[in-house]
Amino acid sequence: MSVSTSSPEKGISVVTVDFPPVNALPVRGWFELAEAVRGAGRDPEVRCVVLGAEGRGFNAGVDIKEIQAAGQQALIGANHGCAEAFAAVYECEVPVIAAVQGFCLGGGIGLVGNADAIVASEDATFGLPELDRGALGAATHLARLVPQHLMRALYYTSRTATAAELRAHGSVWRVVPRPELPSAALELAREIAAKDGRLLRLAKAAINGIDPVDVRRSYRFEQGFTFEANLSGVADEVRDTFGRAGRAGTAGAAKIERPQGEGSTAEEGLGE
Repeated sequence: MSVSTSSPEKGISVVTVDFPPVNALPVRGWFELAEAVRGAGRDPEVRCVVLGAEGRGFNAGVDIKEIQAAGQQALIGANHGCAEAFAAVYECEVPVIAAVQGFCLGGGIGLVGNADAIVASEDATFGLPELDRGALGAATHLARLVPQHLMRALYYTSRTATAAELRAHGSVWRVVPRPELPSAALELAREIAAKDGRLLRLAKAAINGIDPVDVRRSYRFEQGFTFEANLSGVADEVRDTFGRAGRAGTAGAAKIERPQGEGSTAEEGLGE
């Protein structure tokens, strides 16, 4: 389980997340990811960062089992970790391309919603299962991917949107067969990295400066309601039904099936 950084070509840094079985990140994973992205952006030789993941899916959000085991401290850690990772992508000094395969849920939306560009495989799906996980958050980032009313419908139902649907809304740059995802992401990164590195950094700062939404502030506002849900007990009530058959309120929810031999639990990840 790790976050690694590689440099396949001059000017390009690839940050890869690998937390089997479904890339549901523990608290330390979010902070490691934030550090890796910020470190890549600070490297004066880097002009573009590609954020990718190993395995069946890009990101399944927070490790809900860690929160169930460790309680409030893990929840606070996860909230701070997510905030730092999302901000690291947004504030990275150079453009960040998200290379998304399979499922992109909860915290994954926070990452790709703050990226500068998204390249996705044909099997990629995007969604926020927060209401089925006893959590709230990342509507800030989903709103950067789809129109307002679609964002609300996806949030309330916990349904997912496909890569093709997001491309139709203009938020995904390119959709490719899964085997072609790494090369497609590198192709875009190569085109960006061919520009003057000094101008790219100025361009990133300028574009962030005219953004109509302060993503740090709006996400922190959302997190306040997550804490309220926990203090009231409703979050634990919903979270305690996690992975159990017959629970209420799961119609349309995104599910991640474990491969054979990894247990009978049907889902992984909190989603925030």
